[in-house]
Amino acid sequence: MRPTVVALAALALTASALATPAYAAEPDARVTVNARAGLATVSDAAVGVNHAVWDSQLGTDAVADLLKDAGVQLMRYPGGSYADIYHWRDNTAPGGYVAPNTDFDHFMSGVNRAGAQAMIIANYGGGTPQEAADWVRYANVEKNYGVKYWEIGNEIYGNGHYGSAWENDEHADKSPAAYATNVKAYAEAMKAVDPTIKIGLVLTTPGNWPDGIVAGGDDGSWNKVVLSIAGPSVDFAILHWYPGGSNGPDLFTKTEHITDMAWLVRKQIDQYAGGRKLGIAMTELNTDFGRNTQPGALFAADAYASLMAAGVFSIDWWNVHNGMGTVSTVAGHTDYNDFGLLSSANCTEDNSVCQPPLNTPFAPYFGLSMTAKFARPGDQLIRAGSTDPLVKAHAARRANGDLAVMLINQDPAAARTVSLSYAGYSPASAAQVLTFGNGDTAIATTTGTATSATLPPYSLTTLILHPSGSVAGPAAPGQPTASAVTDRAATISWPASSGAVKYELYRQNGTTSEQWGETTGTSFAVGNLTPGTRYTANVVARDGAGRVSWASPPITFQTGTPASSDCAVTLTDASNWGNGFVGSVDITNNDTNAIDSWTLTFSWPTTWQQLSSGWNGTWSQTGRTVKVSNVDWNQKIAPGATINVGFVGSYSGPNVAPTLFTLNGKPCTTR
Repeated sequence: MRPTVVALAALALTASALATPAYAAEPDARVTVNARAGLATVSDAAVGVNHAVWDSQLGTDAVADLLKDAGVQLMRYPGGSYADIYHWRDNTAPGGYVAPNTDFDHFMSGVNRAGAQAMIIANYGGGTPQEAADWVRYANVEKNYGVKYWEIGNEIYGNGHYGSAWENDEHADKSPAAYATNVKAYAEAMKAVDPTIKIGLVLTTPGNWPDGIVAGGDDGSWNKVVLSIAGPSVDFAILHWYPGGSNGPDLFTKTEHITDMAWLVRKQIDQYAGGRKLGIAMTELNTDFGRNTQPGALFAADAYASLMAAGVFSIDWWNVHNGMGTVSTVAGHTDYNDFGLLSSANCTEDNSVCQPPLNTPFAPYFGLSMTAKFARPGDQLIRAGSTDPLVKAHAARRANGDLAVMLINQDPAAARTVSLSYAGYSPASAAQVLTFGNGDTAIATTTGTATSATLPPYSLTTLILHPSGSVAGPAAPGQPTASAVTDRAATISWPASSGAVKYELYRQNGTTSEQWGETTGTSFAVGNLTPGTRYTANVVARDGAGRVSWASPPITFQTGTPASSDCAVTLTDASNWGNGFVGSVDITNNDTNAIDSWTLTFSWPTTWQQLSSGWNGTWSQTGRTVKVSNVDWNQKIAPGATINVGFVGSYSGPNVAPTLFTLNGKPCTTR
């Protein structure tokens, strides 16, 4: 009988194994999309490019059609630093080459064929306000081109005032004050012709030279002086960004700078522009690595989406055509080190390497094209995040109820499996899937699901989703504002929403929305906040049927420090050289008792800031946290007395100032 029992047991085990359900493998990344965490709305000029008068293909039908196919919405002319030597009437640029058939009318012919808008750079370096005003008259009065956006000069801070001189500026005074004063004259003359146009002035990009530097005789940095004088006379601020990057991983981290970059520029606008709410345009953008290969495409898509989410209304790739540089192999493909989106069909000097046929798109072209398919004018970017640092996620909600999710696999060697979940949105199960992989020459379209995807190595993937049910609901609340902001509280207010019976206020904490409260009114007082902390919040409306609106635009504010404390701290940027600065710190004892031994603590707001050295104390840094403790001779701080310590800090991105200092563990008032 024993063999029979064993056989029966074996059969039972086999049957049990066959009956055991198979479990799906754990995905490489979990992506969360939160429709309640609303970001900025995409403008109708978001996806832009630069066009230069030395480009023989400017305005041609072939190029216009390629740009239209890519979804390009804006073209900038006449091309970077050439703008400050260019004279539009006779299509000349003294000292530079101008290709045939690149005059303004040829340019506008290409713009119109592509269904795009134009952004024009008025010649500041060698021009006059009258020349610029005449251009506005010709464009918008005589020819009815309806050119809306006009910049005053290109990178004027590169006129030699800070030492480096690459930008033509024929004014005797090359200071930021002179530029700003002249900008006012340009704006007045140009708007006298067409008051509907939008004028932009040149700012320096936070964390990029010469941001933060104060030259001799100036009342402050370039941005402070220019905004203080000309801010009330213009409509938008102009930034350029070439973030560098020596390899893929280095390049891909640069987009982490964008949130702080936009935050600092808006703080400067709020502080110095006389109450004027200026838009922000990134009118030049490119990279130092993988310019024609897949890293450039992945960076372009991530940067465009991140900048749009931060409220930048136009992002313009440099350039449509540019020409070959040093040739290398990147991710298995030839990179010509060419700033252009399209091939110029030129060769190395010895003709050993030639580019593909004229106007062949390089990989970043498809990065822009994927971005335009992902986020269209009027779409609202919403918060998305990934558990895998090599998978970037962006999401956009559409007026018709659809949702788009763009996923970027930054791993050059391995595919990534992704599971997706949604908060505040219920997708139908099926999805349209757009994919652009390493070495591809077109964006492929397939079908998939809303809850999972496999991302090829070094790829861009966009899921287009439909809602599972009705998307009807009340209108989204308007732009909230923050008032009565203290160290622990703030009041958030917003315009009423039609059809709403109540409102819910949510704080964005990554991809999670934390409800602060609800009200039938249009304001809400928030308490129990943390001093010196930046908060982003949205409002959603509910109607009588319980249906929920889209999220409002975001409001971002920063709490202060205690109005009164036993200690006060003043941090001064005493000297700045573009990637480092001297910080002078005054510590005041506000108590009636002397302080006997002390430690001051603060945290850098970003990962790219670092303590280099310090004096008048014992300095150290662990992670982002910086501490300085007394030395023997300044151990005691008498009541009402102030002592000074100092440090050298370095940075490789936006230099966001620390907001909260504690002395022996107690928060100080920051002056």
